[in-house]
Amino acid sequence: MSRSPDSSRSRGASRPALQASTTRGARFDTSSIGATTGLTNARTRIVGDRTGFLADSIITLVRATRAIAAVLGRWLGRASTVITPLGWVMLVVVPVALIAGYRFGWIELVAVGFAGAVLIVVAAIYLIGRSSFTIALSVPHSRVVVGDRATGIVSVTNPTRRRLLGVKVEVPVGAGLAELALPSLPRGEAFEHEFVVPTVRRGVIGVGPVRTVRADPVGLVRRELVWTGTAELFIHPRTIGIPSTSTGFIRDLEGNPTRDISNSDVSFHALREYMPGDERRYIHWKSTAKTGTYMVRQFEETRRSHLVIALSLATANYSTQDEFEMAVSVAGSLGARAIRDARNVSVVVSEKTPDFAKQKVLAVRHLNTLTRTRLLDDLAVVEHAESSISIIDVARVAADEVAGISVAFLVCGSLTTPNELRAASTKFPIGVEVIAVVCDPETVPGLRRVSGLSVLTIGYLEDLQKSLARAAAA
Repeated sequence: MSRSPDSSRSRGASRPALQASTTRGARFDTSSIGATTGLTNARTRIVGDRTGFLADSIITLVRATRAIAAVLGRWLGRASTVITPLGWVMLVVVPVALIAGYRFGWIELVAVGFAGAVLIVVAAIYLIGRSSFTIALSVPHSRVVVGDRATGIVSVTNPTRRRLLGVKVEVPVGAGLAELALPSLPRGEAFEHEFVVPTVRRGVIGVGPVRTVRADPVGLVRRELVWTGTAELFIHPRTIGIPSTSTGFIRDLEGNPTRDISNSDVSFHALREYMPGDERRYIHWKSTAKTGTYMVRQFEETRRSHLVIALSLATANYSTQDEFEMAVSVAGSLGARAIRDARNVSVVVSEKTPDFAKQKVLAVRHLNTLTRTRLLDDLAVVEHAESSISIIDVARVAADEVAGISVAFLVCGSLTTPNELRAASTKFPIGVEVIAVVCDPETVPGLRRVSGLSVLTIGYLEDLQKSLARAAAA
């Protein structure tokens, strides 16, 4: 049978159209099936690229499980802060005792189970309710000297119209805990309770926060409620007053003349003959006319002093803790006096070398010398350590970092040898007066000079004033 050209042409024309429609359909289906291709999230980690009822059911189950777990986690977190270890033990013992008692017919276990259940119910009753009073915490003096009396005050007020029963209050004080039993308060009444903060050792103590405690007599449950923030109490090292005349080593303070001779300054010293290179403006013409030889003025050099106080924190420099505490007090006394006299002062302490470092870290920490209070705040937290650099390295780094040093105080303990002190003094430039203060409790105070180095040995902090006056006079 012969085919007509028209029919073949129509079939040929319809075939591309069919292919085009098929291609468009394939593109649409591919985009809908591979929509999660390249996506990484919780769904793809669970069911991959799968779709459909089963995959959606799995995802719904996972989401519901996670929501339930989050709610249970929050409730368990709250319960763990309320139920004590003894309470958890009781929650396990009661059902075990009841089940075992009824299963094996042990009346004793049944009695234990019911007694435990009664205790749990009574303990739960103690948690019901919320206190309506207001509590405030205050520390009258935020900075005290070690050994002085320091107190904190807890103020409780009843703003309601009913009488509030007494409550147990806990106030963390450093590593300790102050427990206060507050009485019942009628409406509108207030009560203050003062407690003592120990100040036997310098440092920074956190006082608070104040929290109330509701607990049953047996100790199954315990509910804490925080009412205030935390206050800081700075316990400063003990210092003594040092008169300005005691630091007579600083002869160049505020532009006063020194013993160094200079060709140009403001403090006249003497006359000498003119030498090539001298400035003509310093020629003394009256003396030149009398002698017939050019005479020029000599001056005593004047500088503005810069005091450096270097405190060693190396454990190897101290034999006891009392020596270190005395050294901190010496550094504080010297620094406080210099700040009061408006002198340029730098107080540096040893830095620690990290535990796993391959070599010693040569660095010092500069304490705040803007005010006396800030300096003592920094000194309140310094501690000695075995990895801290010694007094020799402290002197070396201080000499490199501080410019224009005129006087340097090296504060250390009795284990520092004279050779170490002499080596430390050589790290400073020539012309710098170096005074080493060796703290050795119970020893007789003394003064000795070793090749340009003044070594003061003190047994008590009060010896510092006399020793400085004696060294300045010498």
